[in-house]
Amino acid sequence: MRQLIFPGQLKGHRVGVVGCGRSGQGAVRLLARLGAEIVWLEQDPAKIREEVKSLADTLGVRLKVGQHAKEDFQGLNMLILSPGVNKRNLESYLDPKTFVYSELELAFWFVDKPIIAVTGTNGKTTTTLILEHVLKKWGKRVFAGGNLGTPLSEYLLSGEEVDYLVLEVSSFQLQNCNSFSPQIGILLNFSPNHLDFHLDLEEYWEAKLNLFRKQKEKDLAILPFIFKDKLEKYNFKSSRIYFVARDKFKNKYLKGKHNQENLEAAYLALNYLGLSEKEFQDYIQDFRPPAHRLEYFWQWQDCYFIDDSKSTTVDSLRVALESVSEPIRLFCGGVFKGGDLTLLGSLIQQKVKKVYLFGESKEIFEAAFSDLVDMSWTPSLKESLLLLKAEIGIKENILLSPATASFDLFKDYKERGQEFKRLVKEIFSDGKEV
Repeated sequence: MRQLIFPGQLKGHRVGVVGCGRSGQGAVRLLARLGAEIVWLEQDPAKIREEVKSLADTLGVRLKVGQHAKEDFQGLNMLILSPGVNKRNLESYLDPKTFVYSELELAFWFVDKPIIAVTGTNGKTTTTLILEHVLKKWGKRVFAGGNLGTPLSEYLLSGEEVDYLVLEVSSFQLQNCNSFSPQIGILLNFSPNHLDFHLDLEEYWEAKLNLFRKQKEKDLAILPFIFKDKLEKYNFKSSRIYFVARDKFKNKYLKGKHNQENLEAAYLALNYLGLSEKEFQDYIQDFRPPAHRLEYFWQWQDCYFIDDSKSTTVDSLRVALESVSEPIRLFCGGVFKGGDLTLLGSLIQQKVKKVYLFGESKEIFEAAFSDLVDMSWTPSLKESLLLLKAEIGIKENILLSPATASFDLFKDYKERGQEFKRLVKEIFSDGKEV
């Protein structure tokens, strides 16, 4: 891949990069290697860590911190947006002639290896890691990243040689792609999410479908059968396979219908590359999914505690409720991102003994569930767990599946999940690891 990147390729081009997270840093490094004049913009001073300052100084990049101004964007040939930076919020500053891309699109221009790209509302990370795990077991050299961990531009500059790239890609990244074209594209599912970012549900849907728009005839699109009628209206050039969960592949850590869907989609991708069904089953035996995704981690007497902190949407809560046996004591709360909680009414009535709310969005959950199930609210997760300690019964499953973002009380969903585990082990200290 390195042979596609030459110093000076973008000499004479003035390029802006918005955002100082890992994706923004990767884009700045790549653009510097290509010889571009870079303007690096970040509104939040808290995000300017020492590594950012050091990188800007080392590369001789102008770093502008604080409120954006029109002059920051003057003369730009190109603007690279980090995930989560909304182009709509910048349009008043931009010259109509400025090309706007995501870091994923920029890096893709220099890729010469096959890409398997995974998107969807839920399950992206798990499926990406399944693909990485099985490919490595199959003897292939693999890079797994994108929205998961390492940005594509950071990988490009590493010099690592691989056979396949497996990328988790988000709607934020895809919305500003116009040539990204994976050999295999996977849409796992779709439900309301990120409506605080996207204009509406249709914009979110169309962003996801950018994964397939530039695929070629020899490429493959793997799509959920439930959306077949809607997707058949799109004139994608690639071949298509529609999938459903088949309950065929066994792994003791991958519970529930949603994980059967993840496994089926991953299998279809690898089968297209020549892997047999038996090989796939053999290779997934020792796969263990990442933390905070329906993770059974603690047993207290005959009750189990389950960390599903990665659940940030209504649909991911639905998946959790369908996957966990009743009776459930459910922990929810945080920054609500949209969706219709009332659609979960029957599941709540059938499976949930009580809902413990903590943090923000109390009124939203109460409006949807208060007539269906016993509910309580406390300001903090710890207070809700202490309340649980006084009420817990026998043979119950205690499920943290918040259906919200975590930013009211925690840095991210990982910190929320880690704190849930810590508190559970502290409050129910005579339990044991699962």
